[in-house]
Amino acid sequence: MNILIEGLLFPEGPAFDRAGSIWLVEKEAGNLVYYKDNQHSRITVGGHPNGIAIDKKGVIWFCDSQQNSIRRYDPFDKTTTTIVTEIAGKPLKMPNDLCFDTDGNLLFTCPGNDLEDGTGYLCCLNKQDELTKIHTGLFYPNGLAFAADKRTLFVAETGTKWIWKMHWNSLTQQVENIEKFIETGGLIGPDGIAFDQDNQLYAAIYGSQHILSINTKNKTTEKIPTPGKNPTNCALDPKGIQGLMITEAEKGQLLQWNSTKKGLL
Repeated sequence: MNILIEGLLFPEGPAFDRAGSIWLVEKEAGNLVYYKDNQHSRITVGGHPNGIAIDKKGVIWFCDSQQNSIRRYDPFDKTTTTIVTEIAGKPLKMPNDLCFDTDGNLLFTCPGNDLEDGTGYLCCLNKQDELTKIHTGLFYPNGLAFAADKRTLFVAETGTKWIWKMHWNSLTQQVENIEKFIETGGLIGPDGIAFDQDNQLYAAIYGSQHILSINTKNKTTEKIPTPGKNPTNCALDPKGIQGLMITEAEKGQLLQWNSTKKGLL
């Protein structure tokens, strides 16, 4: 395990852009962090930026759990824009993580701040900027990611320590065939998740000092140890060169685990 950056204040949400650079957030400092060629820089955006998703144009979308919003940063003109802050007249419930489907719809989790109240939900912000809840009654929904088929959606539910599997219908913008997939265990539970192109699922198990590598065909698992006990998220290099990038909050690090597996953009 290689340490790429130290001294980060609650890092989260690593994501690769199409040039192979890495973006992450420094949640407690209100920064985005850009990493390339062993160098990193900080971009102050304020709030508590959380998960990251990068659209096809290279714009950085991120959750803000303090401002209860979905925001985006344009690295080309250096502007930050707030996209949405409420649903049905109420503030969003501390957005946590987000991802795009192949049609450009944005899906994101809203867990709130309680692992046990069961009021978390998933949202879809479609291309027409219409925002809807697509699944409710969740116990701290956290990381989410599409499998290689771009239709099967997996959602980490930290409060129950389960990862859920469901079909995403981009035409109706609804989730279907919702089922529990695997219980991860751990002191607190699964946080961010990511897939490689072979449908291997990687889940950061917060509080338990490891990434859980899960074979989605037979549900066999392997633990990838981390130096600190609080891995928050991970992402695989789509080119299969830089390996698995891991953010870890206890020690404030961006970590690299060598792998030739290719991630999904």
